Amino acid sequence: MSTAARSLFSFEDTFVRELEGLYLPWQAAPAPAPRLLALNAPLAAELGLDPEALAAPEGVAALVGDLGPDGPTTVAQGYAGHQFGGYSPRLGDGRALLLGELIDVDGHRRDLHLKGSGRTPFARGGDGKAAVGPMLREYVISEAMFALGIPTTRSLAVVATGEDVLRETALPGAVLARVAASHLRVGTFQYAARLKDREVLRRLADYAIARHHPDAADAENPYLAFFAAVVAAQASLVARWMNVGFVHGVLNTDNVTISGETIDYGPCAFMDAFDPATVFSSIDEAGRYAFGNQPHIVQWDLARMAEPLLPLIDEDQDRAIAAATAVLDGFPAQYEAHRRRGLQAKLGLTDAEPEDGPLATDLLDLLHRGRVDHTSAFRALAGVLRGDGAAAGALFADSAGLAAWTARWRAQLAAQGRDAGEAAAAMDAVNPVYIPRNHRVEEALAAATAGDLGPFERLVDVVRRPFEEREGLESYAGPAPEDQGHYRTFCGT
Repeated sequence: MSTAARSLFSFEDTFVRELEGLYLPWQAAPAPAPRLLALNAPLAAELGLDPEALAAPEGVAALVGDLGPDGPTTVAQGYAGHQFGGYSPRLGDGRALLLGELIDVDGHRRDLHLKGSGRTPFARGGDGKAAVGPMLREYVISEAMFALGIPTTRSLAVVATGEDVLRETALPGAVLARVAASHLRVGTFQYAARLKDREVLRRLADYAIARHHPDAADAENPYLAFFAAVVAAQASLVARWMNVGFVHGVLNTDNVTISGETIDYGPCAFMDAFDPATVFSSIDEAGRYAFGNQPHIVQWDLARMAEPLLPLIDEDQDRAIAAATAVLDGFPAQYEAHRRRGLQAKLGLTDAEPEDGPLATDLLDLLHRGRVDHTSAFRALAGVLRGDGAAAGALFADSAGLAAWTARWRAQLAAQGRDAGEAAAAMDAVNPVYIPRNHRVEEALAAATAGDLGPFERLVDVVRRPFEEREGLESYAGPAPEDQGHYRTFCGT
């Protein structure tokens, strides 16, 4: 590694050393004129990195993969995947590279990974590059998710490469530097299974257990316990998505992490009007990954993870299938418990009562029938408890239905002994004022693509403090005008 790169990063390489066969050594394509567009200084500090050094020319070069002739072994990771239900045995990092692992200031191991760094042997005909807009999109959405308290990969930096990439038109190119607990996915296990080498599969499972779910190592059946831990992590994650109205958009098995972090912010978006059938992705024509389908499809993806684990769970296939199925069948109850607790918190309720479930469900039905904005509605309900129902009343066309529901809600709060003011304050702590509104995201990305980073930087500042209402930011708190039509998102490849 060059002296400059070595002074920036203290990389470790456990993935490369322990999991040969699950990657291909590769180097990033040269960037003709790298220029820093966004640097996540708080995240850099978490990683024990110097933001000023990263922003210097040597740091910017490193953030597009130029680590010098003696740099670490950078690799394209292999994984398989079910994409929209169809199995692809060899996907992998077609435009991405793992630079190495960093130990953050809290002692946690985290990957530093590039996206848009050029074609690899996994590229499948793509150019391996990325445009400025989609990379800045991942930056702002992942920062919003982090601020909302949702497990997520994060963006360390976006660097313009100084060359154009061809999509529908020529667009300025960029590389994203992404940080993750790891990039192990359901698809990683599918890829290991296709190699038909039990030892590779076992090494992968042992590595994943040690890195993400170490308690499983002490269980009577470590690999079954590991599967159960991944199921539990994903049940919690999806419930968190649902409680903020997040639509991932492309829940293929290669986008379901072992760590339980959200990964791959491609055609993702947040709902405005509540509707379980909401789809934003231009390629999801059948609605496979619609908002309301997310719990079911993640359970389906987890079933695909169980399949390669079966030989490790039990030598007897029938016993292995029975054991894994029992774990997988517990996913809906775990998800529903997380979803219910999240909704209770959003309504200021504290104790799990039988009445809470129908109360939340009936509110969601009111939102759906009236096409009410999901984020605004939950935030406005705290005002009702403070004696100001104007904001909520303006959202709901069905005033009688809202009044009847509100009476039931107040009665439930009273039955729990909740003070109205305390409940309202608790609601404000979990119901955001600001999310990355779709029209604001598009405005920011269009401006940045044209060379003006001001709107993007402003949007990042807004979403990093989602629960704190601030003067002058009213235009960031509401959805796009109805006349803007249906919003569509694109993968960016």
